[in-house]
Amino acid sequence: MEKVIYGFIGTYTKGDSEGVYLFRLNTEDSTVSVETGAKVDNPTYVTVSNNNRYLYAVAKEGDKGGAAAFAIDPETKALTRINSQVTEGANPCHISVDKSNQLLLSANYHKGTVDAYRVDEGNGTIEPPFSIAKHEGSGPHERQEKPHTHYSGFTPDEKYVVAVDLGNDNIYTYEVAGNELKEVSRLATKEGSGPRHIAFHPNGKYAYVMTELSNEVILLDYNQEDGSFKERQYISTIPEDFNENSQGSAIHLSSDGRFVYAGNRGHDSIALFEIDQSTGELSFKEWTSTEGDWPRDFSLDPTEQYLLASNQNSSNLTLFARDEETGKLQLLQKDVSVPDPVCVKFLHQ
Repeated sequence: MEKVIYGFIGTYTKGDSEGVYLFRLNTEDSTVSVETGAKVDNPTYVTVSNNNRYLYAVAKEGDKGGAAAFAIDPETKALTRINSQVTEGANPCHISVDKSNQLLLSANYHKGTVDAYRVDEGNGTIEPPFSIAKHEGSGPHERQEKPHTHYSGFTPDEKYVVAVDLGNDNIYTYEVAGNELKEVSRLATKEGSGPRHIAFHPNGKYAYVMTELSNEVILLDYNQEDGSFKERQYISTIPEDFNENSQGSAIHLSSDGRFVYAGNRGHDSIALFEIDQSTGELSFKEWTSTEGDWPRDFSLDPTEQYLLASNQNSSNLTLFARDEETGKLQLLQKDVSVPDPVCVKFLHQ
């Protein structure tokens, strides 16, 4: 195993943050250190190309928003800006890129859109968006006055694009047909649940959705042929007697398909669930405090022996050791300072 594992932190720049931060996880002493990576306005979500050559970030430029591309130095991991593509209005909240580094997607919470961009896999340059899918509708919650797309990404086989809309309680499946995002399926979740992010099981048959408003994980059966989803289970991510404000955040699975981790902002915890391998259904195991305020995101490192969480309001990262047999987390470090951290992304191995 490499002694140092690298990654990047996306942040809000409304306070002291300067943009994207580089972090180093030293596996010899199990500590994390941080330094500035690139100056960019509100890079709240970032993603790394499969070959570790490029980082893509949501970006704000004046009154415009969109996506920015950076080259990653193979030795130092320093970021060099390549280009950006922005349009009028608010910047997106999520970004993802396919394994071949040819197709980039952004989800725009404020506009209720999914934007698709071509990428030059040779030099990482982002082209202007070739298709923008705009959602319609609303929900019963006060924050569901209009569509709020919170996630856009790819199915495991990258046959389809999946978008999750917190504002209208819908999960969309698109195919890329020429230069168009063409809707092929749509699933309505429970009214007022506010679906936020989705994560697929390694077997490609199950998907798990984190809801922001109802603080639940939804188990979905996924049809790989036609891209459709079917609901099968809802399970709470917070205690029944917790009555304070809490909002679901990130959701991730272990690569062996045995465990689901779900973040709770307000309860300030990560909930651990075990997956029944024959049904995909979840059983709750335990909560682990993130040792901070408002855990916006977290990520398993490539070895999956560690989990790194970002606490937005307390401006700290928290490092845990992960037991691969039980899935449980053990605190290692909680004093890693990063201003207004949002997104955690490790380089691939």
